[in-house]
Amino acid sequence: MRVAVYSGTFDPVTLGHLDLVSRATRLFDSVVVAIGISPRKKPLFSLEDRLYMLQEATAHYRGVSIDHYEGLLAAYARRIKATAIIRGLRAVSDFEYELQMALANRKLFHEAETIFLMPSEKFTYLNSTLVKDILLSGGEISSFVPPVVIEVAKKRGLI
Repeated sequence: MRVAVYSGTFDPVTLGHLDLVSRATRLFDSVVVAIGISPRKKPLFSLEDRLYMLQEATAHYRGVSIDHYEGLLAAYARRIKATAIIRGLRAVSDFEYELQMALANRKLFHEAETIFLMPSEKFTYLNSTLVKDILLSGGEISSFVPPVVIEVAKKRGLI
């Protein structure tokens, strides 16, 4: 069984993230979308909200499960017996950081290959930070995120 892990903060999940999930499901038997918990990051949405948003947004994808982890991605990938780590590349500017992470992950867990996927051209500019900035400035985010994000943002008084 070919298991891939796609990790991120997903604060919030965007249509770009979902585009990569969709692409990964065509390549792997199982795709684990895993929220990485980092003490360095201060997310806008709680872990519970992000898990819920990802579960709802990916419910129609075959072979996708949602999880979270603390610590090293390589250790998590080993624990779930992943054969691949999915990373998104939107632009050349992403490559240097992602290459460093891929090489570190290879050193820590050589059994999993890092697979770089490019999103559809219409999502190359999109990231969660941009969505949060628009949201917190009172802008309209519905063209950037799945409907569940709007639902949760309304419940949290962000819209």
